[in-house]
Amino acid sequence: MKLVIHDLEEKNFRKIKLNLDESVKVISDDGTIHNCVGCFGCWVKTPGECVIQDKYSDMGELLSKCDTVNIISKCYYGGYSPFVKNVLDRSISYVHPYFEIRNGDMHHKSRYNNRFKLQVIFYGEDITENEKQTAGKLVKANSINLNCNDCGVSFVQNIEEMEGLSI
Repeated sequence: MKLVIHDLEEKNFRKIKLNLDESVKVISDDGTIHNCVGCFGCWVKTPGECVIQDKYSDMGELLSKCDTVNIISKCYYGGYSPFVKNVLDRSISYVHPYFEIRNGDMHHKSRYNNRFKLQVIFYGEDITENEKQTAGKLVKANSINLNCNDCGVSFVQNIEEMEGLSI
């Protein structure tokens, strides 16, 4: 399965002309997501599932079924938009609270026996080189923490530049 998480307005998302079939799940901001409260209930109270009951409570399990996760986000100072960051925060149940050493660094153990490719497209008309470097490091760190098998990051200035990208 392929997962697309984006913060675009619906009319702009349609302009990209993605090849969306039944194997693609799209998550967009419809105004219903609740903020992660940092309670770690998804680790302790209801392992693997967020205690906040809305349509984002099973994000960890959803990631476990993906072979590719594509994120389209406006670049905010080298980071994700608030909506995309919130979706990722609500996905913490994808990993265990326990740690292991991977490549000489400490990371959370994987809850699921799944590895996916993470592809992020940041957009914005005036993304600076420092923001691009920060964003690249962020995506790399996310891919390590989520135990991804590959990751990539791209930068575009506007929606029209996304039309030719493969997602």
